[in-house]
Amino acid sequence: MKSQNKYRKFQLQQHNIEALEKENSRFKRVYSEYENMSNELWNLENSKDEPVPDDFINAMILQTSYLENEIEDWLIQFNEKKADIKH
Repeated sequence: MKSQNKYRKFQLQQHNIEALEKENSRFKRVYSEYENMSNELWNLENSKDEPVPDDFINAMILQTSYLENEIEDWLIQFNEKKADIKH
């Protein structure tokens, strides 16, 4: 059984992410980089090949967390903007 990728934390907000990708090319680049890094990180941590140094994995985790924070900020702003439009 394959374990789920714990780095894919935005799956429940996929609709908002798709909307943001259409209206903001910078967000699209950041989210694409986040997806690539989170997939690679998950693959490295679950690989049966030669182990990767902890420093390298920790640096990837740190960079992924920076991208997550930036994506979260965009999603918060997007949700606030949608809420303002409804009122």
